[in-house]
Amino acid sequence: MKIDEYKFGEMVIERISYFSDLIIFPKSVKNDWWREEGHLVQPNNLAAINLRKIDLLIVGKGLPGLMKIANSTKRILRENKVELIEASSRKAVEIYNSIDDKEHVVAVFHLTC
Repeated sequence: MKIDEYKFGEMVIERISYFSDLIIFPKSVKNDWWREEGHLVQPNNLAAINLRKIDLLIVGKGLPGLMKIANSTKRILRENKVELIEASSRKAVEIYNSIDDKEHVVAVFHLTC
């Protein structure tokens, strides 16, 4: 998959527009990614992701990069040997698109702040 465009509040992937936070899997997109604390990624916010099947998680933390990742989430990723890349959503798009083989890559994006 390729992200065609990102701007505040909208992401276009394979010519389909999304207007809510999302998870990009190797072959699908889950829109309406919800977190109990909107600007904090906690372990339960990654329940839809089988961490044993991925090598890399990219987190787009919003346009200005305000979203945080809980230490407990980082610990679980380390325990599962999942590399974490966190960046502003714009930079995370660049990183995601630069990866040729995304078979074991998942990206989560906060589309606004």
